[in-house]
Amino acid sequence: MTTEPSANPGRRSLPAGIWALGFVSLLMDVSSEMIHALLPIYLVTALGATALMVGLIEGIAEATASVTKVFSGAISDWLGKRKLLAIIGYGVAALTKPIFPLVTSIGWLLAARFVDRIGKGIRGAPRDALVADIAPPEQRGAAFGLRQSLDTVGAFLGPGLAVLLMWLTADNFQAVFWVAVIPAFACVVVLMLFVKEPERPAELRKVRAPLSRRELGRLGASYWWVTGVATLFTLARFSEAFLLLRAQSQGLDVALVPLVLVAMNVVYALSSYPAGALGDRTNKLTVLLLGVLMLIAANLFLAMDGPLGLVLGVLLWGLHMGFTQGLFASLVAETAPAELRGTAYGMFNLLGGGALLVASVLAGWLWQSIGPSATFISGAVITVLSLAVLLVMRRRLPQIGVVRS
Repeated sequence: MTTEPSANPGRRSLPAGIWALGFVSLLMDVSSEMIHALLPIYLVTALGATALMVGLIEGIAEATASVTKVFSGAISDWLGKRKLLAIIGYGVAALTKPIFPLVTSIGWLLAARFVDRIGKGIRGAPRDALVADIAPPEQRGAAFGLRQSLDTVGAFLGPGLAVLLMWLTADNFQAVFWVAVIPAFACVVVLMLFVKEPERPAELRKVRAPLSRRELGRLGASYWWVTGVATLFTLARFSEAFLLLRAQSQGLDVALVPLVLVAMNVVYALSSYPAGALGDRTNKLTVLLLGVLMLIAANLFLAMDGPLGLVLGVLLWGLHMGFTQGLFASLVAETAPAELRGTAYGMFNLLGGGALLVASVLAGWLWQSIGPSATFISGAVITVLSLAVLLVMRRRLPQIGVVRS
């Protein structure tokens, strides 16, 4: 679908609901990242897990979220409502947070991650569809960029708090995990009180079977090209847990390892909104190409030994996230029919989650079998392949992501 934009896309004030959804994401990410920043190290040092097990756990967790997103997105299209499912999803995630400080085995931790990611899956597609519903079409890049920026502020505040609390509690993992419970419940309150779902336009077609072959066919070729490129790209973008393990392998103190996520997410947060607004004003695919090139460079630097490669790799990793994630989400909204946005985001995340599972398991196997450098070199090679496919899509579908006056 195409809509005529205003003369200055991205420069008008964004709706209050976009800001509220951003702060909902911020609070949940503070909670989640306080836990996730320590989880790979906790698994390895306290529970005796291997790098392959870390990759498997992270991959299964994210794949679980992605599968759930398909059904929650489809249900939101069938109901014509998004907010209720978002509340349920954030609520489930909040209720699982107290489990983490209580686990004593890898099995229980895997179960906690599994249920937590089910909550993420329930909320993900309806929340993204809600952002697309609230935002003016000509500001969708900026809207998704802002939500992603605020989400990522939480993603670096969480690890920062984890570092501070680890220092204050003499490396007490459980104490940090208990503090993480507070912002998780706060985010549910913000969502319930400050996000208003817009009325469903009367002219939209009623969707009775969102996951049927007929409805999936209505998503269109442009949507499937965007989803295919994003899926291939995700194969090169394995779990950030491997950034933490890379920092540890370079000799960084355990209590300081979460600073890797802080640095990455600061760059991610600062770049997401400007990249989204730039895509609204110019060409989203051009901005995406820059992000893909950044990931190639990030992987090559992370394959190097020494602190310089680690620092540059982590910063470029954050920059590539800012230049790609929000824009992929806005391209889904641009190419999918409005009545099928929940389903569109669900399928987008399902395929991406499957790719992340494969990427994380492969990364863990390469790490364990050959070494850390092999993990990141393979990521660079796959990124080059995704760059080639993105260039083909740009040539075959030049109308995607282009600003129209």
